[in-house]
Amino acid sequence: MKNYSTTKVKDNEKRIELHDTLGLTGAEISINELAAGKKVPFAHYHKQNEEIYAILSGRGKAVVDGEEIQLEKGDWLRISPAGKRQFFAAADEPLSYVCIQVKAGSLEEYTATDGVVAE
Repeated sequence: MKNYSTTKVKDNEKRIELHDTLGLTGAEISINELAAGKKVPFAHYHKQNEEIYAILSGRGKAVVDGEEIQLEKGDWLRISPAGKRQFFAAADEPLSYVCIQVKAGSLEEYTATDGVVAE
């Protein structure tokens, strides 16, 4: 069995979940696109998982606990599990983003202390 997995993401897919494709065991990752003027149709929060969002292209906003956060390409946003969130694309362009979901408080070591130089 290989110690890695790969996949290729096709253009024009509105939502791609990578947990099954890559066999992820410690994170959930999705690639998402909201059409211009559209929104995620529901607000939500999590029981245990924090979410990290990376804005790949476009503009829009997130509403977290009633507060509007303007977003554009290059922005990163972390939301704690209890934060009630919903995403909106700007009226004039789509909003593309990656969402990384991990259990809050589960990171025990960073690369500098967890990585081992292989011989």
